[in-house]
Amino acid sequence: MAILYIVIPCYNEQEVLPETTKRLCDKLNTLVINGVVDARSRILYVDDGSRDNTWQLIEQYHNESESVCGVKLAHNRGHQKALWGGLMTAMEYADCVISMDADLQDDVDIIDGFLSEYAKGNEIVFGVRSARKTDTAFKRITAEGYYKLLQKMGVDVVFNHADCRLMSKRALQELSRYREVNLFLRGMVKDIGLQTSIVTYERAERFAGESKYPLTKMLALAVDGITSFSVLPLKLITRLGAFISILSLCGMLAGIVLAILQLPCALCFLLSSIWLVCGILLLCLGIVATYIGKLYTEVKDRPRYAADKLLIK
Repeated sequence: MAILYIVIPCYNEQEVLPETTKRLCDKLNTLVINGVVDARSRILYVDDGSRDNTWQLIEQYHNESESVCGVKLAHNRGHQKALWGGLMTAMEYADCVISMDADLQDDVDIIDGFLSEYAKGNEIVFGVRSARKTDTAFKRITAEGYYKLLQKMGVDVVFNHADCRLMSKRALQELSRYREVNLFLRGMVKDIGLQTSIVTYERAERFAGESKYPLTKMLALAVDGITSFSVLPLKLITRLGAFISILSLCGMLAGIVLAILQLPCALCFLLSSIWLVCGILLLCLGIVATYIGKLYTEVKDRPRYAADKLLIK
């Protein structure tokens, strides 16, 4: 039987953690009793520098049950790095690891489907949303548009998959060889290339508390995904530059013709054209600066996270 670790990144999750722990412990106990997983299987919470009582609750549940373990990061590092820390910690103890969110939006029963696919020899099993009924129209359109944009940019991702997945020890070992500091795990895991499978599930509404992924963080993750796996934006700048150059030559020729014919030239049109070109140049500089900024953080090779405390029985 496989040793399973369920990795749950947490940031200010004191409202939902009691119910999350209850459901996951019940699920894990059922799996152990039915002989699906080893009794050494655990739930591993990763406290990403929470400012509420999240860590105190993790310590309490750890003292009450050996099934609950915890890692406390020294300070907030963001969801992707907290998840990475949990995966790398669990890799030392587990045969397979399932990552889920703490807010119970990921269906706990999907664990059965994950383990069934793992038993068939799949090293990575992706949890994919079957529908987006709980999302607002704006979030649904932007989320699906984002996945399509990634694919257009040449980024290989699983459509409608976030970070709910199963990975075997072998897959985690391969993932640990990826050395970049700027993490986009949805692309990195897909890039590993081992045998994979998909399990679909209905994503529920958040059980309690507030979302820790506002629009600004979602946009930052979107930019990370594109710039981590695609250089197409840089190529588009070159094409855009060539296009603007052609337009400028046409404008110059038009100006010469108007001067020869002694026809008036609209000043507002010229000024608008200049402002448009300046705006496009600033946008292009911003794209280049984003790539340079990522190179800056990568070459420093700083640790992705620092673990302050570790609770594992």
